[in-house]
Amino acid sequence: MSNGQPPTMKDVARHAGVSVSTVSYVLNDSGPVAPARRARVLDAVRVLNYAPNEAARGLKRRSAPTIGLVVPELSNQFFALLVEGVEQAAAARGVLVVLCAPEATDGGESLNGRLLRSQRLNGIIYLSGASTSPTSLLELTRLGPIVLVDEQVPGFDLPAIVSDNRRGAREVAQHVLGTGHRKIAVIGGPEGLWTAQQRLAGYREALAASGIEPDTVPVFGGNYRQESGTELAAKALSGPPSERPTALLCANDLMAIGVLEYCRSEGIRVPEELSVVGFDDLPLVSLLTPRLTTVRQPARDMGERAANLLFELIDDKVDVPAPEPFPTLLQIRDSVATPLGSS
Repeated sequence: MSNGQPPTMKDVARHAGVSVSTVSYVLNDSGPVAPARRARVLDAVRVLNYAPNEAARGLKRRSAPTIGLVVPELSNQFFALLVEGVEQAAAARGVLVVLCAPEATDGGESLNGRLLRSQRLNGIIYLSGASTSPTSLLELTRLGPIVLVDEQVPGFDLPAIVSDNRRGAREVAQHVLGTGHRKIAVIGGPEGLWTAQQRLAGYREALAASGIEPDTVPVFGGNYRQESGTELAAKALSGPPSERPTALLCANDLMAIGVLEYCRSEGIRVPEELSVVGFDDLPLVSLLTPRLTTVRQPARDMGERAANLLFELIDDKVDVPAPEPFPTLLQIRDSVATPLGSS
């Protein structure tokens, strides 16, 4: 096991001093084993951190390549669309997809890692979401090729399928500024995430180009979830009406929806009293009242390209070019208006 490969049933048998069939009897509870031998086998499993190959147990027919797809949550439509793209590309090549949605706890990530190890995967597509555990990601890199989606992770030289977040954020901020807003606040994403940093950089570029010192614009760090937008809207809009921002730049659609929810509860009219923009262009935001101005990322296309890139890496293609960022597209709808009092 010095070669870095996961332990096998033979390794467990050798460590316990028993036959492979005895190990199989213990793990599958399929034959009689003396208590002392059973204890030695279970101790070897624990010491070696052996994960039984569940796929091999139940799928004798398994010959198709299998990839893992790590998704932080499926309640976010953006992630769900990415998954659709991956599944579509995998189905076209007869590739099986093991979907893993780790809980937001260390225990959940550990469980997720054991599941992935048990499947003997050919590669992994990794959607990091609002937080990324370097330990968990490092564990997964030992399984085979990994392609990141919608994020780049510092310290890991891994291919990533992303969109041009910086340009998209700059364009939506330019649109807001172009309607006359000068009192602006930002509800940003998690500080350590690449997407959040890129979007904030885009906002700052637009502000500076409009003659506003970016450091004077309040930034409230959120976690990309709807509840975060609601909570941070309360902070951003807590002052007297004359001192409140007239526009909020939200780093994703879910937080923008949270802002709209807060505004409804407080009787703040959007866009008459407050303009709001998001990022992602989730399918539901064009159905809101008002319809949300946002930035479109091609989620399905990003998922499909990530899968196809992973297939090339699995096939050991050495001339795989670094993927170019997907272009974003500004979606102008109804949630931005000229600020009150502007001529």
